[in-house]
Amino acid sequence: MEKGPVIDFPSTRKSRTLAEKYGYSEFIVRRFLNLFDDAEDLIEAMEKPLPEYIRINTLKTDVERAIDSLEKRGFRLRETPFPFVYELVESPFSPGATPEYLMGYYYIQDASSAVPPLVLEPERDEVVVDMCASPGGKTTFIAQLMENSGAIIAVEVNRDRLDALAHNIHRCGVLNTVILHMDARKLPQTGLKADRVLLDAPCTGEGIIHKDPTRKKSRGPEDLLFCSTLQKGLIVSALKILRKGGVLVYSTCSLAPEENEMVIQTLLERYPIELMDVNYGSPGLERAGSFRFSEDMRKTRRFYPHLHGTSGFFVARIRLKEEVV
Repeated sequence: MEKGPVIDFPSTRKSRTLAEKYGYSEFIVRRFLNLFDDAEDLIEAMEKPLPEYIRINTLKTDVERAIDSLEKRGFRLRETPFPFVYELVESPFSPGATPEYLMGYYYIQDASSAVPPLVLEPERDEVVVDMCASPGGKTTFIAQLMENSGAIIAVEVNRDRLDALAHNIHRCGVLNTVILHMDARKLPQTGLKADRVLLDAPCTGEGIIHKDPTRKKSRGPEDLLFCSTLQKGLIVSALKILRKGGVLVYSTCSLAPEENEMVIQTLLERYPIELMDVNYGSPGLERAGSFRFSEDMRKTRRFYPHLHGTSGFFVARIRLKEEVV
């Protein structure tokens, strides 16, 4: 698929002032101001630590046992709207330094990152592909939801990220997963057919500025073009390996419409797909600059730090009506 346009807006005194105040590229700030009515709240929220979350791994333990064990160590947890996901209200020390963590009783995972496996709704004995799998948070959650049945193909192109993926699969007691070291864009060449596909795509990471402030200035129009082109290549490959009636969940930790709604809009215009409802988050954008999106784009969902207490995130759930070749 061809490269798409990058949306931009005129510089203003307000965009320049906010960019200087918070240390952003003015390109990002002027886009935020035009795309989001509450842009200043969003920018301010990125400056503050967000809640930390864990996902309890029922392949290794049960929810009550894990909570009881952590509370005895001084942790205090709060339920979230997401099954198995708990907010760490109080942490006497790093949650990655407990015996329970090492034994795989839980995975440290942002709440928004747990949404894609939940809305994928994998069923027992299905074939599921996780296209960009490392470090394994979503892969291991899918295995948990499938109760270690069926088969998961965890695809990772970066050799340096394979060890982390393998380690987390082993730590979490996952038995139904194989790791495939390859470019996921080449998956259609294998003849593989899947019931469900998860594509948490590489992106510019605007939604995780609170974790990595370097992204305030290190991402520009050329990065949006590169990422959106890569994302479109990956998502078309995902459609080609899906069986008729199969489900694809596409997600990014980006706030940029070029990496989210515009990718999905291109698919809607060219492929036999339909968007399905996602029951978490805020509706996707209906417009971005001069671009207008399908009314169904409201079925996609966005997460914002100032509204949801999570990293910025985008999730779309797609059903394939006819196989794509």
